[in-house]
Amino acid sequence: MEEGNNHSKKWEQEEICNEMNNWELTEEQSVDWRGRPSNPNKHGGMRAALFVLGLQAFEIMGIAAVGNNLITYVINEMHFPLSKAANIVTNFVGTIFIFGLLGGYLSDAFLGSFWTILIFGFVELSGFILLSVQAHLPQLKPPKCNPLIDQSSCEEAKGFKATFFFMALYLVALGSGCVKPNMIAHGADQFAQSHPKQSKRLSSYFNAAYFAFSMGELIALTLLVWVQTHSGMDVGFGVSAAAMTMGLISLVSGTMFFRNKRPRRSIFTPIVQVVVAAISKRKLVAPSDPIMLHGGHHASNDVVPSSTLPHTPRLRFLDKACIKVQETNTKESPWKLCTVSQVEQVKTLISLVPIFASTIVFNTILAQLQTFSVQQGSSMNTRLSNSFHIPPASLQAIPYLMLIFLVPLYDSLFVPFARKFTGHNSGITPLTRIGFGLFLSTFSMVSAALLEKKRRDSSVLDGRILSIFWITPQFLIFGVSEMFTAVGLIEFFYKQSAKGMESFLMALTYCSYSFGFYFSSVLVSVVNKITSTSLNSKGWLGENDLNKDRLDLFYWLLAVLSLLNFLSYLFWSRWNIKSSRSNNSNVVGDDNI
Repeated sequence: MEEGNNHSKKWEQEEICNEMNNWELTEEQSVDWRGRPSNPNKHGGMRAALFVLGLQAFEIMGIAAVGNNLITYVINEMHFPLSKAANIVTNFVGTIFIFGLLGGYLSDAFLGSFWTILIFGFVELSGFILLSVQAHLPQLKPPKCNPLIDQSSCEEAKGFKATFFFMALYLVALGSGCVKPNMIAHGADQFAQSHPKQSKRLSSYFNAAYFAFSMGELIALTLLVWVQTHSGMDVGFGVSAAAMTMGLISLVSGTMFFRNKRPRRSIFTPIVQVVVAAISKRKLVAPSDPIMLHGGHHASNDVVPSSTLPHTPRLRFLDKACIKVQETNTKESPWKLCTVSQVEQVKTLISLVPIFASTIVFNTILAQLQTFSVQQGSSMNTRLSNSFHIPPASLQAIPYLMLIFLVPLYDSLFVPFARKFTGHNSGITPLTRIGFGLFLSTFSMVSAALLEKKRRDSSVLDGRILSIFWITPQFLIFGVSEMFTAVGLIEFFYKQSAKGMESFLMALTYCSYSFGFYFSSVLVSVVNKITSTSLNSKGWLGENDLNKDRLDLFYWLLAVLSLLNFLSYLFWSRWNIKSSRSNNSNVVGDDNI
């Protein structure tokens, strides 16, 4: 037992040391809103970050009110069938996060995070306004009917009506996608990672960002969904537009306090140079001593300069990009010769891929809570009193109601307590945090499967309708798991970021959501096709009636996939830590650190 504890402690110490080496990249000179060098006494810090947190709360308030109740609008107003409506929602959410890559690239290469947020914030605002107009005007919607009574009598939105709807919807997706990663990166940019106190505050900022996210979600899923239900979706979309306006006002109000990083123009060129150089020298043999590599002379020093990354033995093929083939003083082209630090940054980016991939199934589970679980709630007793009914979309507010209390307690009590034992600024390492969240998410689907079986049997066999509160556990469990996994992933990626790629790396974390929601669409279609055993059976999820569908079996399938995904993550996270050890034990991998 003691040996196992020592091994676990050694693993965590190695991860802490690996992070320290990535943090030690040279701080880029930040500038104020006029382009002048920023003043640490006037710019940056938690004061500046608060304006970004305000934007984040209002932005998520607006987009969550649309996304989380969108399936109800698509079915009841646009008259799309359930399976198609679920795919519309998941594709919409997935596209938001794909657009995040565009926003991250534009920010790091050309615009900077502030201007990217401002420009695409107005794009998102225009999408909300168009959705409100479309929901208000009968000419832009199909004729009214009740799809729950007779789906065949309802006319599905087509032609110009469908085009207008999707144009408005994807303007929201484009704007929100480009804004999201830059909000996190711009807020984190207000803290200098090279200073220990600032580094601790950076960790607190990530928790504060999730608190702002939870507050925005909570208000969206209670107040805004209530407005949508009782005042109409046109008013609801209008409130989303108003929330986005308030967010942009918050951003602009902090202009004079922000420290901004200059865009680098080309963030992919150094990466491509490493790949091209390595391929061009693929027949050469890399020296066993990294000191022989170009820019590897620091590898033998006891102290690694902050402007360099130490050599690691992982992905040795890329080391060939650092082999000098000319013995003269003639300078080789950067497309043929790269530095060790440049190669190590590419190695770091590649090593993030399996960690990123391990969160896809996690976000596939999230997709179910925003689609099928909402439909579960619609088929249950939503009455809280004789005059008040709980909107099914508001079910997703349950975990956020808990998290607005849990996140501050986590940051103020657990983190300082854990820091005494681990020595890590965040209390526990981001990889540990991600893994714990992935493990918990499995039980969310187990709970969902058991509940759906009970709900279906009660309705079909006994004619009873269960209270909507039976659905609470699956949302609570996933809410806690998301607090660990989502924040851990963002913190891990930001601290691993190559110089000048912070926004793009943040966008990559959001792409996990995108792939998760796209995988959900594919999984629903594949499951329906495989389980369609006859002409009379449309599969587990193809009947548009949860009492006829087998949603419980689909949830069990996701629980199994989630458990397998967690085991895969354990392997890749250990590989990430072990492969990140530097050849210089004084820098990385020293068991005494």
